[in-house]
Amino acid sequence: MSLIAVDPIEMGAPQVDGEPLSYLNDGHGLRSWLLTKDHKRIAILYLITVSTFFVIGGIFALLVRINLLSPNGVFDADTYNRLFTAHGIVMVFFFLVPAVPAILGNFLLPIMIGAKDLAFPKINLLSWYMYMLGATFGLIAIIAGGVDTGWTFYTPYSTSYSNSNVLLAGIGIFIVGFSSILTGLNFIVTTHTMRAPGMTWFRLPLFVWGQYATALVIMLATPVLAITVSLMALERIAHVGIFDPAMGGDPVLFQHMFWFYSHPAVYIMVLPAMGVVSELIANMSRKNVFGYKFVAMSSLAIAVFGFLVWGHHLFVSTQSVYLGLIFSFLSYAVAIPSAIKVFNWTATLYKGSISYDTPMLYGLGFIGLFLIGGMTGLYVAALGIDVHVTDTYFVIAHFHYVMVGGSLMGFLGGMHLWWGKMTGRQYPEYWARAAMVIQFVGFNLTFFPQFILGYLGMPRRYAAYPPEFQVLHVLSTAGASILGIGMLITIVYFIWSLKNGKRAPANPWGASGLEWRTSSPPPTENFYETPIVTWEAYEFAPIESMQVLGYPGDSSRSTQPVPKEHGTED
Repeated sequence: MSLIAVDPIEMGAPQVDGEPLSYLNDGHGLRSWLLTKDHKRIAILYLITVSTFFVIGGIFALLVRINLLSPNGVFDADTYNRLFTAHGIVMVFFFLVPAVPAILGNFLLPIMIGAKDLAFPKINLLSWYMYMLGATFGLIAIIAGGVDTGWTFYTPYSTSYSNSNVLLAGIGIFIVGFSSILTGLNFIVTTHTMRAPGMTWFRLPLFVWGQYATALVIMLATPVLAITVSLMALERIAHVGIFDPAMGGDPVLFQHMFWFYSHPAVYIMVLPAMGVVSELIANMSRKNVFGYKFVAMSSLAIAVFGFLVWGHHLFVSTQSVYLGLIFSFLSYAVAIPSAIKVFNWTATLYKGSISYDTPMLYGLGFIGLFLIGGMTGLYVAALGIDVHVTDTYFVIAHFHYVMVGGSLMGFLGGMHLWWGKMTGRQYPEYWARAAMVIQFVGFNLTFFPQFILGYLGMPRRYAAYPPEFQVLHVLSTAGASILGIGMLITIVYFIWSLKNGKRAPANPWGASGLEWRTSSPPPTENFYETPIVTWEAYEFAPIESMQVLGYPGDSSRSTQPVPKEHGTED
């Protein structure tokens, strides 16, 4: 495949220390980064901090798996409770929820719609500081002895019976929630008001649709979490009877309030990754996404349905059986818009000019893992089966296939697709493909045995188990080790590429979209001219004819694509 290898220096770009002037070197020193209002620099700050918490959460996961190598465990039950709680809190609230929106969304959304920045740059920087503050509270809670309630903080245990750092962790989650709200507000206002001329709603990249739908969920659901955590703290401090039945409260009320946020939060994690996968499938197969409008609307449908299914987490509580039937039906219904995406992605691949580069492998990996997670979701949505598998390893496996397999594959696919755009450097393709395969194998070896464990009745959150389950646990721990090695390889070659990687061209994939019509890395204000969009989303030209927005003095600058025949292959 031939590529346009646009060298910014050859195009006449201003230079700093031999490198083309970009957002990365437009202002030196730590102060310029900590006080920046550039959405791209804020995305890099998020990348550093969120990735750090991913590593911390991964270490806790490996400790959990080491404990489960032996039926009698390595740690005592109380320590084990604190380990899996720390893993859940860090991974859910400090990695999975912010990863794609805060990093890829922050960096790409303004560029994709032709804007110079987000609508509220100062609020964007404030959101990162709030994330740092909240995550620091959570980390202090873990270092100071940990939390032993599980990441769901179920009451009355978290309000009356736990002697761990529940309040510190709750404060951290409360603050991080408001960081997400600020990011969601910025995305909504930016998408409504700052699109380039000609960038109509149905010319938006599907990544933007995913971020927009996610922002709606964040704005509507996260305040409920803030209220829930506040009431939990109030009962714990003032001993007001809200959730504790000993004081006249109702513990099931906490579950309703918590899952009213936390099930939509599943889509806060997955919807942005789905937007990434749409970009991967379209650009790596050089075809318009089949049923573009249906895929776009399915993102909004998922956002709406996500608020109607929280009750399937309470099938074995005091919830009415008749209400359980309604939630069961709605839980099946929410699978429809997700299925629309998977079927349309598959149809997009049909007769496409497919390139099996690393981003595409992650896109296919997402579809495989999300399909397993979605199909097993039908089991836990069925009342009769859910009674059997509730609070077993079946639920853990299902959750990880959807949330970790889906979100992580989407996130890593996006990082590989846009790494050159973000850093100006290319990663080593051979190592990237090898790491992806290792991660895919390791993930399945980790979590597929847990479906069998759960079906056989192994409860989750137990530090010890009957000896007949050991083989499956050993397989799961071996898979976690393989997965960890794959992740380590990815971290190493990303860091290596920052100094030793080849300079990235403006459009290494021959992809569509405005982000590929500016330099790699982009200038501070993204474009030197405001783009005028006259083409449809995912309208591909022969790669040799695609023009790239240049620099002052570059005679080849153009914001218009040259005429093309739709669907032309190289």
